[in-house]
Amino acid sequence: MQIKTSLSIAFTLIFLTTYSQEKLLALTIDDDLKENANAVVRLYDNLIEVKAHNRLLHRSKRIVTVLSEAGNSDIGAVVHYDNNINIRKLEAVIYNAFGKEIKKVKKKEFEDVSAVSGGTLYSDSRIKYLNHTPINYPYTVVLEKEIEYKSTAFVPGWRPIEGFYVSTENASYKIINTSGVDLKVKTTNFENYGIEEIGEFDYLAKNLKAIKGEAYAPAFKTYAPFLRVALTKFVMEGVDGVNTNWTDFGKWMNDKLVSDTQELPQAVKDEVKFLTKNETTDMEKAKLIYKYMQDKTRYISVQVGIGGWKPMLASDVDRLGYGDCKALTNYTKALLDEVNVESYYTVIYGDDNLRNIDKEFSATEGNHVILAIPNEEDYVWLECTSQTSPFGYNANFTDDRDALVITPEGGKIIHTKVYETKGNLQTTNAKVNLDENGSISAQVQIASEGTQYDHYNRIEDEDEKGKSLYYKEYFDNINNLEVLAIALDNNKEDIIFTEKVDVAASKYASKVGGRILFAPNMFNKKTYAPPRYKNRKMAFEVDRGYTDVDEYEITLPETLEIEALMKPVSIKNEFGEYSVSIEKKSDNLLVYKRTLIMNKGQYKKEDYSGFRDFHLKIVKHDKSKIALKRIN
Repeated sequence: MQIKTSLSIAFTLIFLTTYSQEKLLALTIDDDLKENANAVVRLYDNLIEVKAHNRLLHRSKRIVTVLSEAGNSDIGAVVHYDNNINIRKLEAVIYNAFGKEIKKVKKKEFEDVSAVSGGTLYSDSRIKYLNHTPINYPYTVVLEKEIEYKSTAFVPGWRPIEGFYVSTENASYKIINTSGVDLKVKTTNFENYGIEEIGEFDYLAKNLKAIKGEAYAPAFKTYAPFLRVALTKFVMEGVDGVNTNWTDFGKWMNDKLVSDTQELPQAVKDEVKFLTKNETTDMEKAKLIYKYMQDKTRYISVQVGIGGWKPMLASDVDRLGYGDCKALTNYTKALLDEVNVESYYTVIYGDDNLRNIDKEFSATEGNHVILAIPNEEDYVWLECTSQTSPFGYNANFTDDRDALVITPEGGKIIHTKVYETKGNLQTTNAKVNLDENGSISAQVQIASEGTQYDHYNRIEDEDEKGKSLYYKEYFDNINNLEVLAIALDNNKEDIIFTEKVDVAASKYASKVGGRILFAPNMFNKKTYAPPRYKNRKMAFEVDRGYTDVDEYEITLPETLEIEALMKPVSIKNEFGEYSVSIEKKSDNLLVYKRTLIMNKGQYKKEDYSGFRDFHLKIVKHDKSKIALKRIN
């Protein structure tokens, strides 16, 4: 077996050396691969050797031709390392368009920086990267790496197409497993791209054209080819793990990473019991504990050793007053345990875009941790890194996705809260006065709920100047806007954010001859429509639906009368609903009403033109004006 393995490795390396010569010439790239591409992966051969459940090697040779400045980020000359990841070989050679060597960069000449941002208190994770400023395009980079991993919880996967605007000429991925541990492999969308399985754990991709990004496209991983691999027995920073399914993976996390970290000082136990002594329901207790945690802690990332996955001790969080998502979630769970409220540490992907834990393939997944509290047949989800979020509010970052809930019995995949279209409500009411010169003054009230609550509550911490600038930008369709008064109310109990804003603007309405043209939609005008595609390639989706309801009372001066009103409009289709009307209540009082409902949904690419047309109609009608004239 050892001879066979060594021969296979030797053959692969010889193949890489001889095969790569023609890949140095930019002129040899097929025109089809240059279409929509900022860079072309000429060759990317990956060989993974699983030596044992606690050791694997990743050897690779990568040749990338960069066609334009936008492709510089696609070189891929970035390597993470820490105490459990050893860079055994790292070398890059840069060539010009004609295959002439420009520069050779050895391992010690790569830039070496911390792998985390300034928001992290401390971390042992670092990055080596190639720092090259090109003079001309195209140019080619040959990168050779050999990386040794002592932690095998993460086995390098494979993306035959690496992202938008990158094509792949040749790429391969092979695993040689001599560890005696079973491997799990999942491939997605391979059949759509003609990717060959030429042997056990051995794959080849050729001539994959670049994918051009399109508005409202689904997540890249849902339609691009992707391979994932995991060991059924692994090591994470010296801690042995088991992963045959989500149940035993979750039980390993509970037993080895979480359960021994939750002891609290006796004084804290006594304090939270006293705090909740008068509450009779779990939810009322949980609300008080959540507020207690928010007031006492702040978020700081900690990424040392297994700290990327194991939370800090709850007692340390209590003493220091800070922690990362794992630590703060675990601390909140420990507090709830003391008052007999059941809760579960939960691993999830935190992102504005909806991203699921793969329920069909157990592996080390997720980038964030939240807390789940059982509530009858459902769960309440707590974001423990925020000092301001209302209890149970998780919109726009951890909503509507599959998460891994860690219980003492094992892991469970549970879907988080879906914020429904009708509940994602923004209501705008205004009382507007128009004078004979076309100037306006108005009292505007905006109430935001559901996902829309999160869009606006960020202005609460701005100073007066910042708030004023915000509203001038928000009402940017109104020239000469003055912000006269601002009052904000953040109702965290009902999760409604209310803004009361008094504004004025000179010459809002335009004079045309003897008439005044007045656009009644002043405070919630849609001005954007999705881009046009001559030949749409992808299906599209709207992640979250919402509802806007607007009503403005407009008082006219006695010197003006109505010459022409806009006609009522009502549109309803699979994408949503839109209606607008203006009614004459008296000679000098008009009431403008508008409702826009945008549905959540997934749609075929053939429906995109209809979707865009729906938006264009809304933009058109939101610009509609009424005609007023002077009374003689």
